[in-house]
Amino acid sequence: MQAFDELQARLPSVWPSMTLRTTRPQLRTVIVAHSLPVDLVPKHLAPVFPAYEERFLCLVLSLLRAPGSRVIYLTSQPVLPAVVDYWFGLVRGLDTAEARSRLFLVSPADGTHRSLAEKFADRPRLLARVRDLVVDPELSIILPFLTREPEARLAVELGVPIYGSSPDLWELGSKSSARRLFVEEGIPLPTGVEDVSSRSDLRDALRIVEERSPHATHAIAKLNQGVGGMGIATLSLKSEPETAIDEMIVEDEDAPRAEFLSALEEQGGVVEERVTCEEIRSPSVQLRASPTGEVDVLSTHDQVLGGPQGLTFLGSRFPADPEYSSAITELGLRIGARLAREGVLGRFAIDFLVVREPDQEWQPYALEINLRCGGTTHTFMALQTLTDGVYDEEEAVFETALGPRYYTATDHLESPDYARLTPHDLFDIVEDRAIGWDESTLTGVAYHMVSGLAVAGRVGATAIAATPAGANALLERAKVVLDEEAVQEGRARLASPLLR
Repeated sequence: MQAFDELQARLPSVWPSMTLRTTRPQLRTVIVAHSLPVDLVPKHLAPVFPAYEERFLCLVLSLLRAPGSRVIYLTSQPVLPAVVDYWFGLVRGLDTAEARSRLFLVSPADGTHRSLAEKFADRPRLLARVRDLVVDPELSIILPFLTREPEARLAVELGVPIYGSSPDLWELGSKSSARRLFVEEGIPLPTGVEDVSSRSDLRDALRIVEERSPHATHAIAKLNQGVGGMGIATLSLKSEPETAIDEMIVEDEDAPRAEFLSALEEQGGVVEERVTCEEIRSPSVQLRASPTGEVDVLSTHDQVLGGPQGLTFLGSRFPADPEYSSAITELGLRIGARLAREGVLGRFAIDFLVVREPDQEWQPYALEINLRCGGTTHTFMALQTLTDGVYDEEEAVFETALGPRYYTATDHLESPDYARLTPHDLFDIVEDRAIGWDESTLTGVAYHMVSGLAVAGRVGATAIAATPAGANALLERAKVVLDEEAVQEGRARLASPLLR
């Protein structure tokens, strides 16, 4: 894709103007495009796609802090004004008419099951409208969730480079490619088999894992491009392979086994030993590769997992436990340096498993590479935006003017009862019940994905406090309050004369 490569060649000269402390902010334009890959995400999640696209609204506040800096935020569906008001209200000093005048929300009002990038790239008039909002294309950039062909096409159509890798490198983030890279770089990883793409491959892989790890009781099959726990199945190593396949437990409860096997044939995958130990954690390292080749550690997290077999990403705790954060950071930097040499650009993350027996050291295993933003990107952005703090990777602590801050976050603060609530209801509840953000103490809860309430009974939350326990308590209280309010809403509905 020659046009894309030529466009990306501008990034090294554009990059200095993208820092928040740029000396020429009046010329900088940032286009935010949280475009999700619909082919990799189950269709039953389509109703919450608009809510996912809103997850980077917290980033807008940071970008607008630079006087004169302009932000163009793209979404499939128009963002509710109340949602924009909510985010501006979290940083009082930024809630000005001048700052708001530099934010432009652009939407095709398209609810079809396609990626955001495709919806824009197919509409010349809409693209022209976005181009007209760009102050100077030579000092502009697109911030994506990921970069594949649709996002690359969008960049070319707009004439603005994208802070992401060439689509040609997307395969580096597949489960099979990641395992090969880990081996080449001497990174520890679970026993496993790559390039599994058929039922017979799956049978053979189960036999190989059982032979190499006779102590293991279960294996995990992963689709090469599975995300967030989707595209994972657990299989017994103590049954005959055919029986294990027929009885495997697919992590996505809405996806039948036949659908998983079909996807495996289409995109391939891996089979790995399910490592067991007295203590098991699932941390991750978030990194950034700049256009000039530097690789920086942005953060570490302990992932909160759930689902039928405890393999679905539900949320995170920041930062990762200091007992192993330095070890995974060092491994993450080694992997990141290799990816940068391959040409990877932008944000990406490495998922790990760490285990230990009593009185022993933590043993890390690399699991996968996510060549994209992830479930911890927007929550860490919220922390940075709301506290103006800095992460010290050596000390594994986030420092602010009022001391260290920690958070517990989730995209899955959910209940069927929450579907009775609207975003406006949520904002009223947050204010009335004092479960929001307190700028004076740099503690509290910030809410995202609020447009997912009515369609899925789901909202996201980042609970920030001076201690990890405090962050957990804030999120738990928010859950209790929302449960109470949703139940009360249901009672009020039943008491309505219209329903008698």
